[in-house]
Parts: sequence; C-alpha cells; structure tokens
Amino acid sequence: MSEISFAFFGTGPLAESVLASLCNAGFIPKLLVTKPDSPQGRNMEIKPPHIKTWCELKGIKIFQPVTLREIDSNSPLHGEKFDVFIVASYGKLIPEEILNIPKKGVLNVHPSLLPKYRGPSPIETALLNGDEETGVTIIKLDNEMDHGQILVQTAFKIDERETGGTLEVTCGQIGGELLVQSLSHYLDGTLIPKEQKHSEAVICKKITKDLGEIKLDDDVKEVRNKFRALTPWPSLYFFIKHKDKEIRVKITKIDLIKKVDNETKTEDIISFVIPEGKKGMSFEDFKRGYLSK
Repeated sequence: MSEISFAFFGTGPLAESVLASLCNAGFIPKLLVTKPDSPQGRNMEIKPPHIKTWCELKGIKIFQPVTLREIDSNSPLHGEKFDVFIVASYGKLIPEEILNIPKKGVLNVHPSLLPKYRGPSPIETALLNGDEETGVTIIKLDNEMDHGQILVQTAFKIDERETGGTLEVTCGQIGGELLVQSLSHYLDGTLIPKEQKHSEAVICKKITKDLGEIKLDDDVKEVRNKFRALTPWPSLYFFIKHKDKEIRVKITKIDLIKKVDNETKTEDIISFVIPEGKKGMSFEDFKRGYLSK
C-alpha cells in the first residue's frame, strides 16, 4: 500500500523498541509526541528522553506537550492529514478530541493479554504475581482505559531471569513486530478489531516506591517476584538497626535461578547490596559487617 502517515506517541524502552521495529520495516512517523525534557541523574540535569534524541537523528519532527488537554488547532497534530496515531507507553490518557484526529483512529501497543492487566503497571503486575506467561495486545483506543477493541494479540513465556526493565524491552520488540505485521491489514480494512471480554477485565495499580520495602524474613518467592517486578524502579530495600541508627539497604542483585524450597530463606538468594551512604558490597560482606553479633 502507499506510504502511511502517522504520529507516534511514546516515552521509554517499550516505546523505543516499538518505534525501532516500525522504522526498520519502513514505517517512519511524521511526528513523535513524547514527554518534555526533564531533570535526571544525581545532579538533576535537564535531559531529553532517549526517544527524542533518536528521532532527531532521523529528522523526525518532535512535539513535547506538557498536557494533551487544550491542544489548539495550530499544534503539529493538526498540521497534517494523519492516517493513524500509534501509542506505546506514553503514560497519559489520550483525550477524545485527539482520538478523533486521524482517519483510522489511534492504535495502542499494550504489554499484557487484555483484558487482563488494564492500567498503568501490566509488566510489573505480571512479575509480582509470578505469572509464567504474558503477552502483547494491539488495540484501537477509545475513551476508557485499555478498553478498546483488539486487533491482534500474542502470548509468550516469561523467562525466569526477566525483570521489569528487561521485560519491557521484550514486550516492545514483540509488540513492534506484531504492529508491523498487522498495521497495513488494519488500514486496508482486512483486519477487523474485536470487542474485549470486558467481564474478565483485571485492573492493575500504579507502582509506588513503598512497594519496594521488604523484611529479611519475608517469603523468599514473594521477594524474588518483587525484585523482578521492581527492577530497575523503585528497586528493593530493607531497614536494619546498626549502631543505634536505622539504615536503608538497597538490594541490587539476587539469584533468580537458584531452586528454592521451604527451607530457603530470603537471605540465601540476596547477592549484592548498597547500604545507605556506603559503596556496594556482597551480601556476605554486608552480613559480616552489619548483621553479625
């Protein structure tokens, strides 16, 4: 078919992987819509999203609105006759007036087997629950959260070494390939979206920093699931009393493949930690310096 005119909405690793798959297949967006530049790193230096830098190198036009509300008719979204918009991990609900701009609506790459895990944390929730399988779904967005009709979806096994960060990239790669295979068929009318089974919807919650706190006597399987889900953010940590002071200890590495049984303790799978105000160390060194009596 002829060249597809589309805008791409997204920020972060999943969006980057989806967009790379599209561009590699010859689908180049006319416009990238991504979040504004923001403070990052220890020095809180203002930096652009990686996807913005990548698109600038390819000569793709960039639009970074603070909000999608009250976008006026002079915005880049109104500057061209778009066939479709594509959304992948944009992080904001798309207002109905924007959903109505492109001729064929707005497609979304969602990293779960909808209607399971609608909401802001489908990847983390799958790992928190210890799911052995997840998937990617392409839907046509409507004005409700992850509620739209399904174009296509695919399931895959979750590798036991996957964390939230690596699984996000995996979902982006698979979602990008799925979109490449289905986009032309959707636009020419040979792929007809189907309604979700709304009665089976499962809603997941927003991930917050406090979810990362554990205790060393917590169930080892739950701790492993938490580590996988909350890496790289917000990460796992615990508190100990040391020299009459409470210290926060960040867990940066655990054994994800060690077989565990009823006798296995959380301490048996922790490999590397960073005590508050100190350099990182092996958990064995930490125990000798902080936990020995």
